[in-house]
Amino acid sequence: MKKVLSVVLALVMVCSLCACGSAKTTAAKSGNDIPDSMTASDGKYQIALVTDVGQLKDGSFNEGTWNGVKLYASQNGKSYKYYQPANGSEATDDDRYNAMAAAADAGAEIIVAPGFLQATALEKAATNYPDVKFVFIDGWSLGLDNVAAVAYKEHECGYFAGYAVVKDGYTKLGFCGGGGGTNPACCRYGYGFVQGANDAAKELGVNVDINYTWLYGSSYSPSTELQTLANGWYETGTEVIFACGGTLCQSVFAAASANDAKVVGVDVDQANDSPVVITSAMKELANSVQQMCAKFYGNEWSSIGNTCQTLGAKEGDTGLPTAESSWRFNKFTVDEYNKLFNDVVSGKLVIDDNYEANFSQSYSNATVNVVE
Repeated sequence: MKKVLSVVLALVMVCSLCACGSAKTTAAKSGNDIPDSMTASDGKYQIALVTDVGQLKDGSFNEGTWNGVKLYASQNGKSYKYYQPANGSEATDDDRYNAMAAAADAGAEIIVAPGFLQATALEKAATNYPDVKFVFIDGWSLGLDNVAAVAYKEHECGYFAGYAVVKDGYTKLGFCGGGGGTNPACCRYGYGFVQGANDAAKELGVNVDINYTWLYGSSYSPSTELQTLANGWYETGTEVIFACGGTLCQSVFAAASANDAKVVGVDVDQANDSPVVITSAMKELANSVQQMCAKFYGNEWSSIGNTCQTLGAKEGDTGLPTAESSWRFNKFTVDEYNKLFNDVVSGKLVIDDNYEANFSQSYSNATVNVVE
């Protein structure tokens, strides 16, 4: 991964689509440049997204996935539409199923469902609509031929972020996670962050302190309580907080701005969301969605149906943004990062992902203060 992860993967996508003889492609553009709404001439929408909790334009998980839908549809002449389950962050399995059914009834050929909370509704929808294909982002195999699951090695990009901020000179860190500690992806992000910070501190011969909490993140939404917590951390010395979980980052952005402090973004490059973002622990959501759609429309669904693909640095799907506008470190360099990244790709560096068993260990150079 050199300049930007998405550049490499976009080229791979173009080549693979040409090889499959798929519909024409156009020059790649940012997903945010493509309208969120369109009108299909026949009233049918071929590619659908059913959002996870939070807002569609969350600057993170939903938006990154939606951008993948829009990019593929735009480049391949497909119609697209998003569906948001009723009741927002309080959506039930029935609400999610109803949104999926609405998408299928409106002509969806493939439905993208991001978020582990979609599992029950997705299994029901896939069973009731066997001719529709489903992509389960941050999911697992449901044992159905018309469902393809994608999971990520979030511990890798969490590690990269923790390592980078410590190498840049920060030793007072924080982590605020979404889902109340029940979201496997957020757990891996946080555990990787702690490991990376510890390893960098060990190399530098320093110690780091990490405040770590799942408080106020269960809804993945901003809140006064979370902003107050983050503000208190910054006021007592915390320099950087990893804000992991949908739009809850907005609370941490606000606290960081008020204290001239920093934030690590999540899921996508959040540098444009706030000047306080020093880097982002990214997984290439948009590219993964495009890859899954290409498999379907390239008549290769049999290679991914009833499977779960776990994507990481080796596939170019986890990492930090290295574009000049996003690289905000003063000491840690892109060359140093690329070496670290390549060590993970080659297998020279293996990052533990067993959060449940190993997170509570004693770390050689990090003190983790869990706030409950």
